[in-house]
Amino acid sequence: MQRKKRGLTQEYVASRIGVSRPTYVQIEQGDREITVTEAKKIADIFEMSLNDFLAERESSVVVHLEKGNAVPTNVSNIIRISVPQKNLEKFKEVLLYVLSKVGGKPNVGETVIYKLLYFIDFDFYEKYEEQLVGATYIKNYHGPTPVEFKTIIDEMIQKGEIVQVSGKYFNYDQRKYLPIRDADLTKLKDARELQHIDEVLARLGDKNATELSEYSHEDVPWIVAKEGKPLDYETVFYRTPKTSVRNYDDGNND
Repeated sequence: MQRKKRGLTQEYVASRIGVSRPTYVQIEQGDREITVTEAKKIADIFEMSLNDFLAERESSVVVHLEKGNAVPTNVSNIIRISVPQKNLEKFKEVLLYVLSKVGGKPNVGETVIYKLLYFIDFDFYEKYEEQLVGATYIKNYHGPTPVEFKTIIDEMIQKGEIVQVSGKYFNYDQRKYLPIRDADLTKLKDARELQHIDEVLARLGDKNATELSEYSHEDVPWIVAKEGKPLDYETVFYRTPKTSVRNYDDGNND
């Protein structure tokens, strides 16, 4: 933990960001949602960028990439995700395809990729009652975040499949990923999955991080989830017309 590494007390950090110690304890333990202003102040105290601080705040999620059909288990408030090899390979190819389509757009940084993957997964589940990738997404301040992403992206960068670049988008720090190789679309189940991905990218691919975060905050799976906990795929069937992608009147899918 950054506070302990720096030898700082909870009282000190609380006073620096303008909250009581009990409130800061709630923030530190993930029991209270953190505001952008508070996050920026804490990041400054820890001498970190805001992006790095938020990424570390989500790092109570431990991801294991392995073969087999392991399932997620919760142990002592730490979310342990085991990703079966089949799902891992599909995640990689979907990510590469998404990056090949929109990764070069100026509006598309890491946060936008998070949200595009989320809507690809959850919209597909609502329309077809099947999982496309089936990644695990947790609730954080900026919206749903795929917990497998960092582990998978680090592995892909190491293998030379993706390159990470940093830049600015309207004076905001932006972390981007660009594909080195083409996606292997044979990993997709059928043409329906590819068509669905294309539809989501056409609908949302031009939105920036703020627009997509705000849109995801209107989605029932994010609304009903607890901070820092996984979003439930089944809650897509309680979506409002604002985010629903399925026509329930006649039982047919879009």
